[in-house]
This record gives sequence, C-alpha cells and structure tokens, in this order.
Amino acid sequence: MRSCTSPFRTFISVTAFFAVPLLRAQDSPMERTPIESAAEKFLTSIGAANPESAATALDWIDANWSDELLPYFIEIYRFTQDTPEQRKLLKLLRKKIGQKPTKNFERFNQYVWSQDLTNSPDYAYFKQLVHRGLDPAFENYFTPDRRFDIRLDEVTWGGVKQDGIPPLRQPAMIPAADADYLAGTDVVFGIEIDGEARAYPQRILAWHEMFVDTIAGVPLVGVYCTLCGTVILYETSVDGTDHELGTSGFLYRSNKLMYDRATQSLWSTMKGKPVIGPLAGSGIELPTRSIVTTSWSEWRRRHPDTQVLALETGFDRDYNEGVAYRDYFNSDDRMFQTPFADDRLEDKEEVLALRFTPEGETPVAISASFLKRNRIYEDEIGGQTYIILTDASRANRVYERPANLGFVAWDKRQTATDHHGVKWTLTEAALTAPDGRTLERLPAHRAFWFGWHGAFPDTVLIK
Repeated sequence: MRSCTSPFRTFISVTAFFAVPLLRAQDSPMERTPIESAAEKFLTSIGAANPESAATALDWIDANWSDELLPYFIEIYRFTQDTPEQRKLLKLLRKKIGQKPTKNFERFNQYVWSQDLTNSPDYAYFKQLVHRGLDPAFENYFTPDRRFDIRLDEVTWGGVKQDGIPPLRQPAMIPAADADYLAGTDVVFGIEIDGEARAYPQRILAWHEMFVDTIAGVPLVGVYCTLCGTVILYETSVDGTDHELGTSGFLYRSNKLMYDRATQSLWSTMKGKPVIGPLAGSGIELPTRSIVTTSWSEWRRRHPDTQVLALETGFDRDYNEGVAYRDYFNSDDRMFQTPFADDRLEDKEEVLALRFTPEGETPVAISASFLKRNRIYEDEIGGQTYIILTDASRANRVYERPANLGFVAWDKRQTATDHHGVKWTLTEAALTAPDGRTLERLPAHRAFWFGWHGAFPDTVLIK
C-alpha cells in the first residue's frame, strides 16, 4: 500500500444516508509517482485547512496538467462540497479542456468517458484512497496490482456500502395459495428447473436486487439491476467452484457490479464475468439460465404448484407494489449515465436481450413493443434460428427452431402450431411436439434500452 508524504483532509458529502471523512494519509518516505503526486495535490486543493496550501496545490495541478488527470478531477469533484477551492478547481478545468462544462457530476463523467484515456495503475491507488473512507471493504477492490478489464474511471460508486442493498440468501418460500399479499397483476420473475417452479415478485426484489437460491439442486444467483431494468439468472458453480456473490456497491455504465467473497473480484452483471481483480481474465463465465418476466396470475396459471417469496424476508421494507424506485420507473431520466446515447428508442423503453449470440456475432436486442405486435417472431443469429413467443401477459420466451420449420399460429397461452399443422406445447424448458420432439429454451431477458446499449454499444436493434 502506497501513501502520500504529507497529511491532507477533506470531508465528502456522499448521500442523504451518511457523510464520512476521507481517511488522512500517513507520512511516508516512499517516493511517489507523478500521478500519486497529482492525487495528493487534488485532495490538498480541496481539503487544505490553509488556503495557501490549497493555492499551492492548484498551481501544481496547473503546471503538471495532462488529460490523464481528468478522472482524478471527476472523482474529487463528485465527493466535495461547494467550497471556494472546489470552484477554483472547476475554473481550472474549464481552462484546460477549453470549454465550460456543466456542474452536473454525471455530465462531467460523460465528457471524460468520451476521451480516449488509459487508466494507469496509479489511478487505482487514487480510487482506493478516495473510497476506502466510505466502506473499508472498498479498499480491496482497487489495489494497484489488480487486473482491470474495463475502464476504471467508468466504475462509479452507487451510493451504498458492500451489500448495503442486502441480497436475499436462500429466502423463505411459501405455496402460491398462501401468497395473499400478491395481486394478479403484480410483476414476478419466474423460474422453473426440472419441474420445480419459483416466483420472485418485483415488489420484493426491487429492495434487494439479488437473490441467492438453490432450485432443483442447482445453485443460482438472480441479479436484478433496477437501474437498467435487467433480471438475469446465473448458475454460480463453475468447474467445481461455487462463487458466493454479493452487491459490490459500484456500477459500470449504470449496471451493478457484483463481487465474490473469496477474492473480492468485481463481476459484470450483464456478462456474468469477473472484470476487476484476481479473477479478471481467468476465462470464468457463469452459465446463464432462463427467467421470464410475467404477471403473478399468468405465472400461477401455468405453474399452480409454484413456490413464491414469503413477505417475511427478515428485513424491514415496504414491499407494497410499486413503492421501490417508483419515481425512477415513472420517468425516462437516468440516475447514472453511460458513455453512449442512442435515440432509436427512449432510454427506458424495454427490449428483449438475446443472450445466445455466438461469439464474434453482433449482439441483438428486440423492442418489447415490437414483440407485443408480433406475438410469433422468427429469425436467425449466426446460424442459430429461433422463435420468440409472446403471451397475453407480454412475457417473452425464446426457443431454438430448425431452419426448415416455421410456426403459423399461437394461442398466446400454451399451444403453437407449425406450418405442417403440428401443435407444440409450451413449457419453460422447451416446446414439445406430440411425437416427443423438443425445441430447447434459449436464454434472454428484458432490459431498459439504455442499459443494454451501454453494455453492448454495437448491438443490433429490431423494432
């Protein structure tokens, strides 16, 4: 661990929940790199009790400026109060980039992300220094010797500590008949594995954003990123190792990053891969399972023996329908930005993201509104032909399809008819013909357009 040679102090207002002081660095004779010097100067320019020290630090930043320092500025600017020193630092930035940037933190981020910058390992040290005062666990994420497979300046704090949004681990389940707290129109996320069906109501999961469970002997994690509208189901066991995952407290392009308890590596929710830390670059990828977003009445009709989350989770939350994130879901405004903008759809318009795209092929997303108008949709990606069936609840299920087989009718409930007149029965696992032929389910999930596009900016959009 490196540390600066002179003490500094700044107080950072973080959220309405808590405010904490940035840790004071210890004196050390260790020689610093230029970027470490920049870290100290940035912090000193904001937090020095002596205005002369702040002025000296600003002079140093001015004289040693390079665009590589932009992420340092953004990190400090976010966490400091409106002070004369902060305003002077803002004025200096305007001078350096040749334009008048907004005071909005997220707009600053977008400007920085638009630049072709490379983060040095010293920036990881700086990020660690800034964030360890928020939660000691954060110190493990950003050690300079870690591998970073994503741009570190695009990793932003989401406003909570590690597992500050508590995952539901092996949550209590109850029979459908006992779930009198649910209305038929309530949104649930449904899973069925080897005949065992479970429903996870959105009204509960929005408060927890993750569940860790075992269904039919399969260890699973369901990750609900409320910001980007995704619910993705992964198996957590890879090559004999079960990865115990949680909520890191950080985001990448408005999508939550998970962490694993064993190595404190950070994982991409969208891709199911570790992207920062000891496991980054290891080739580990969590297997994806199918999950469907539907209504409680429709899920219960299909699966009368389903289990569903009990309302008693062990946490004190208002689990009434629509309470969590009400304002966010009722607006097209983002809470956090991404480097990209794409106006082919509104930011929070829903798409069905196809997760079976062969490696090397361009990702595909399909507008949910398009699928509502086209209840049977057939297409092909990289040689994989498929069919999407959309039921009366607007739930989408994707199945493999032979290239020589087309479907002409769908009752939006249970039966799809092919062009030979054969009637196929829909289940969560497959479409099944009377002669025993099956068309396997393919993984896909709903997402807000901006969230999916942020992770896959080259995506093909069908609308």
